[in-house]
Amino acid sequence: MNPILNFIAQIDKQHLWDKKLELNRKEYLKVKGSIDTNLYFVVSGSLRIYVLEEFDENIIRFGYKDNFIAALDSFISEKPSDLYIQAIKKTQLKVNKKASFMAFIDSSTENTKIWQMMLGDLIYQQMERERDILTSSPLERYKRVLARSPQLFQEIPNKYIASYLRMTPETLSRLKKS
Repeated sequence: MNPILNFIAQIDKQHLWDKKLELNRKEYLKVKGSIDTNLYFVVSGSLRIYVLEEFDENIIRFGYKDNFIAALDSFISEKPSDLYIQAIKKTQLKVNKKASFMAFIDSSTENTKIWQMMLGDLIYQQMERERDILTSSPLERYKRVLARSPQLFQEIPNKYIASYLRMTPETLSRLKKS
């Protein structure tokens, strides 16, 4: 069995979710300047994490079915974050408070290994994305994200994917047709 799916099954089996939450389309889970030390598991729907620079929204991550999502900077530091997390469509989440989640992580070496693997994967993905934005053409960025996350194109509207890829929706549309 996939170690992450087993990890989630263990959280379910031990009834460790602190609560369930439902967001309507465009509703915010987190806004700039707030502290959020919760870890969320997306049961259904989709969300975007973005920063606002003047009037531009720069999407840095998505969360959709069977993904964990968090304002990771605030989760780790327990300080306010510049991140916004907003539902793209109606979304159901399971919520784990940091204290109970970390107690679960510390309860076994297997849990610790899986958490470290998940964080390592996240760091790697973020570094790969930053490199792509700085050095790759729009076509190369599109192809790499399509190969890495094909589900993204099923779950997320094109206007948000275009923002994530740092291109216009028209450019993304042309690339998808070619």
